[in-house]
Amino acid sequence: MKQDNSGSVSPHPVLTGYYADAQSRRQKVDQMFNDSAEHYDWINSMMSFGSGEWYRKQALLRAGLKAGDALLDVGAGTGVISLLGQQIVGAEGKVIALDPSPGMLAVAKARGVTNTMVGLGENLPFPDNSFDMVSMGYALRHVADLSLLFAEYKRVLKPGGKVLILEITRPQSPLGRVLLKCYMKGIVPTITRLLRGSKPAQELMRYYWDTIDQCVPPQTILDCMGAVGLSAVKRHRVQAVFSEYTGVKAP
Repeated sequence: MKQDNSGSVSPHPVLTGYYADAQSRRQKVDQMFNDSAEHYDWINSMMSFGSGEWYRKQALLRAGLKAGDALLDVGAGTGVISLLGQQIVGAEGKVIALDPSPGMLAVAKARGVTNTMVGLGENLPFPDNSFDMVSMGYALRHVADLSLLFAEYKRVLKPGGKVLILEITRPQSPLGRVLLKCYMKGIVPTITRLLRGSKPAQELMRYYWDTIDQCVPPQTILDCMGAVGLSAVKRHRVQAVFSEYTGVKAP
């Protein structure tokens, strides 16, 4: 567990190839996402062979999102999960897409996400007991403190509400790790640069793999969720590398 003396738990160590120290991490990460916003959906669609939206929708339904619910999508990016959430909760429900990158949220707004807000998961600008579900899709590796993040998730959930976190987990087998690294740090960034002409997007995709490779193990994430008082904490694996972490706020 990447824990400092304050009790905070970082999802991965300082990646000095991209930023100098923990204090400069937020600025660099926000810059990479802002500069890559117009290319991000194309990259994700290419990287997942077009299956990303279908998988995200199934994960939301598996977690129990339903018509009339209030969903907070943290680290919403370009709003893929937020838009799918809007379709599920319908006119009687509500979805808020929260992200630190104005550039990413501008794309989300353009694609039809109704409610967007700039902000961080570790400091949610909402009152207690506000949402039926809090989701986060592939953004857990970009926060500063897992313990603070999960405490905030629990705070804003209604009693009985649920957390759903989607992440890519480094394969356990050496061969699986080599193959995924080759694809995500070699092939995807190269195709991104060749076909999109974006050096920032190429850098972001390389960074994406490094955060996966250096991320704390799944048990640490589950332990952090349990430590803040979330119950029924569990991890569901899909195709070996996709993790769905869920937890419930006690009624």
